[in-house]
Amino acid sequence: MSAIFNFQSLLTVILLLICTCAYIRSLAPSVLDRNKTGLLGIFWKCARIGERKSPYVAVCCIVMAFSILFIQ
Repeated sequence: MSAIFNFQSLLTVILLLICTCAYIRSLAPSVLDRNKTGLLGIFWKCARIGERKSPYVAVCCIVMAFSILFIQ
């Protein structure tokens, strides 16, 4: 089933996108800072969310991992 139609899979994809963009920006900031607007600006915005809301993102990742491992 596609991640679009399954809510838990959609949340997992969004969390992975946020974490990946924040990690890439920590390694090479110029890659994401070039594209702050437009379609590629989504990745810059995800990186900003991952940096600024990192405790909340970390808690969401732990909760999501727990639910995938033990509830499903």
